This record gives sequence, structure tokens and C-alpha cells, in this order.
Amino acid sequence: QLQASGGGLVQAGDSLKLSCIASGLSSASANAFSRYVMGWFRQAPGKEREFIGASGRSTNYGDSVKGRFSIARDNAKNALYLQMNSLKPEDTAVYYCAAGLDPRAVSGNTLRYNKWGQGTQVTVSS
Repeated sequence: QLQASGGGLVQAGDSLKLSCIASGLSSASANAFSRYVMGWFRQAPGKEREFIGASGRSTNYGDSVKGRFSIARDNAKNALYLQMNSLKPEDTAVYYCAAGLDPRAVSGNTLRYNKWGQGTQVTVSS
């Protein structure tokens, strides 16, 4: 189970930090979370789901957020974070965290993620 939180209503230029806490990923290993590629995606009304970034053996970002957003993870807390700076109205969307065991998931292909959180709404006003 993935639980995303931290969304809200902010103004353009503001910052916001999202969190995603994972539970029950696997009972086979105490460090199961560290083996997962963890990603952030977003979906605005009427648009396809967009890759934001992912953390695995490397960290990768979507072109639309490079330089403004950054991902961090704390394997000891089973937590993934998304720091969003210089927010724009076009960043308004529901933000989802996702997990996948395929290392290639870091590229952002949604098909390589098999666990998804429920999403948290981020609204940026102009």
C-alpha cells in the first residue's frame, strides 16, 4: 500500500513537499522498500498520466519538472518525497506515487509499476 500526502492549494512560485509512505510491499525482506523503484506521476483533468521522476539505482526526472522538482527517499522510513519548487499553474494535477521492482521503471514507463497510491491533489493558483 502506498499513501501519498502533502497536497494542497498554493500560489504560483510557492513550494510544496509531497510524501509517500509504503507499507506491506513484501514480507520476504525487512529492506524490501529499498529494492523498489519509486516514482512520482501526475495527472491533470483530460490529460494522460505524466512522469515526474523516479528513484532507483539512479534518479530520473521528466523534462517538464527538471530543475524545479527533486525526489528523495528514506529507505529506513519506507518513505518517498517530492520537493516541488517554483510551482506553476500548469503543475496543477493529482500526484501519484508508484512502486515497481523492475529497474527499468526509473525511465518512467507506467507499465513497469505495479503498485500505485491513491493520489493527492495539488492546485496552483496564478
